[in-house]
Amino acid sequence: MGYRRGYYRKDGTYVQGHFANNRSKSFSSKNNGCVILTLVFIAFSSIISCSESSDSTNDITNSGSGSGSSSSSNCPTKTCGDFATRAQAQAAYNSNKSCYKNLDADGDGIACENLK
Repeated sequence: MGYRRGYYRKDGTYVQGHFANNRSKSFSSKNNGCVILTLVFIAFSSIISCSESSDSTNDITNSGSGSGSSSSSNCPTKTCGDFATRAQAQAAYNSNKSCYKNLDADGDGIACENLK
C-alpha cells in the first residue's frame, strides 16, 4: 500500500492524494501460507498412500510364494476357514495382530467370531 499524490484530471478537476493498494487483487501474499500448507499436505498424503499400497503389494506377492513361514515382511494368508475353533484363531491373531488382521473383520479384537 502506498500513498498516491494528488493530480489533475483532463477536465481540470483535482483529485485529492490518498492511500492506494498497489498490489494486484487476484494474488495476495496473505493466502500464500494456506496454499503452501495445502500443497504440502497433498504431497505428504500421496507419499503415505503410495508406501502403504506398495507394502500391501509386497505382502501379497511374498505370501503367494508358498514359504508358509511368518517373518516381519512375509505374513501367511490365513482365513477363518483355516481354523477349527475360535480359540485357535484367537491364539494366532494374538501372536501377531498386524499379520492376522484379516481374522478380525470388525476390528473389536475378537478373531473369527462366526466360529464356535
